[in-house]
Amino acid sequence: MRRIAIAVVASTMSLSLAGCGMFGASGDSSSATPTRSNDITIGVLMPEATNTRYAEFDYPYIKSTVASLTSNKGKTEYANAKGKTKTQNIQMQKMIDEKVDCIVLDAVDSKAIVPMVKKAKEAGIPVIAYDRLAEGPIDAYVSFDNELVGEVQGRSITEALGSASTADKIVMINGSPTDPNAAQFKAGALNELKGRVTISADYDTDAWDPKIAQQHMADALAKLGKNNIAAVYSANDAMAGGAIKAMKAAGMSDSDLPPITGQDAELPAVQRIVTGEQYMTVYKPYPTLGQTAAEAAVAKVQGRELQFEALTRDKVDSATQKDIPAKLVTVVALTKTNIKTTIIADGIYKVSQICTPAYQAACDAIKLK
Repeated sequence: MRRIAIAVVASTMSLSLAGCGMFGASGDSSSATPTRSNDITIGVLMPEATNTRYAEFDYPYIKSTVASLTSNKGKTEYANAKGKTKTQNIQMQKMIDEKVDCIVLDAVDSKAIVPMVKKAKEAGIPVIAYDRLAEGPIDAYVSFDNELVGEVQGRSITEALGSASTADKIVMINGSPTDPNAAQFKAGALNELKGRVTISADYDTDAWDPKIAQQHMADALAKLGKNNIAAVYSANDAMAGGAIKAMKAAGMSDSDLPPITGQDAELPAVQRIVTGEQYMTVYKPYPTLGQTAAEAAVAKVQGRELQFEALTRDKVDSATQKDIPAKLVTVVALTKTNIKTTIIADGIYKVSQICTPAYQAACDAIKLK
């Protein structure tokens, strides 16, 4: 995928559901033809349940935006494949059989899903690739700048180390090899790490499974020794949690833990950041992403695709298709210093959710109130 550079910002969002601003589709639902009215159904397919973001953030924002854009007449149908390609194929076939008007697809396996994307196309159902760039004849792609995510993670490691050098040994725990985003995260991280530190252990993690990540970390500890790891690159928060479990099982105290990255700003990860167990996570503004996908889907169904395509901000390439209309949303490096101005300000979590009794002292120490 061709990468479009986007500046990292730490400002809060201001969501507006009036019109289709993110993709620039003009007009409103009153201009829709009788066959493409507000009475529409958008299918939403998410890839796995290990990461809590899909059920807690992505889908609710898509659902609420579809409702808002269609005067509460539009519906969404949701399914989660729980990491299984076969399950997602069955779920997508069901949506095709039910003749939903559009499918928002976050693929378990971007290559294996191609036959199903073709089936949807043949049935006249547009497919919006969401988060992961599915291959096949998709109509648009809505995601974050994935290489930038990795760069933010890699840069955070070098900043945490201060005077990073090739003497610093780094463990890399990457995401699933079937997820194209994982390769982009890793490439972005290596842009920042290569030549500055030494990658001493490097693992791909099937299905982003935190238990497998824990095993990887245990293997790295046996290989390198618990006192010889300068930092851990973990591609997401759930795997960071697994890596931390392995380090603690090896006898490392909280103060012994090296800087460890994450992604997705899951609540347990934010609490680990408050206590210092995890150094950072990448906050991805899910309201903006969900809103954008819903806007794209509704615009496509309601016959405003020409304006939508003309005003789309970016273009990307997959292995099977060129110049895919795309919107890539920016990301934020989240540390204990900017919790208030990001996830609290954006309404992702309340202070009370983060600062439960077990974490109150740590919250007080960083003045999180």
